[in-house]
Amino acid sequence: MPDAAPPTAPSARTRVNCYRWLAHYDKETIHAILDAMPVAHVGYVHDGFPIVTPTLQWREGDRVYWHGAAHSRMMKASESAEVCLTVSILDGLVLARAAYNFNNNHRSVMVFGRTEAVTEPAEKTRLLKRFVDGYVPGQWERLRPVTEQEIATTAILSLPLSEASAKLRAGPPEDNEEDYGLPVWAGVLPINLAVGVPEPDPRNQPGVEVPASLSAFQIG
Repeated sequence: MPDAAPPTAPSARTRVNCYRWLAHYDKETIHAILDAMPVAHVGYVHDGFPIVTPTLQWREGDRVYWHGAAHSRMMKASESAEVCLTVSILDGLVLARAAYNFNNNHRSVMVFGRTEAVTEPAEKTRLLKRFVDGYVPGQWERLRPVTEQEIATTAILSLPLSEASAKLRAGPPEDNEEDYGLPVWAGVLPINLAVGVPEPDPRNQPGVEVPASLSAFQIG
């Protein structure tokens, strides 16, 4: 296994120490992983206890954003607080000849920092439009206009990507040399996230067609 240290991490807490040869700190790699997987987990402290909450994230430039109900535990506890946001993509199970070397191919990002809240209504609206249209282009304009109350009760937090690291593994198993002679099947079971056919709401109005941009929807 490689022993070479990766490029310098942006901070001590972002430095990958275990399997450090899988570490990447360049913005291109970090951006690509964030853009490929909308599901994130935000770790924070609430009433003295650690909590990790799943949410949807989106990236704009060198910042990552997520939203939620303004009164929710996650948004209230995370505002102006130190948090850790992670995104993970499972690409395959790596089946080795020994249980000790069982592994997985994956892409992941970890971001540390103090959150910043977006409070100006016009900017919140712009970011929410970016969030919706980031999944399905043109979807925002097809919807009922957002109300002032909806904007007021929605909180948006963000983190700069200045303190982030990525970890990637790809390829076949890495077994002990003496185990390669065992009559055990080894290899990779690929895993992919697939997008299915749109399923219409039974209460759709007659004649309302599926938007072309939704039919062409893709993750990553």
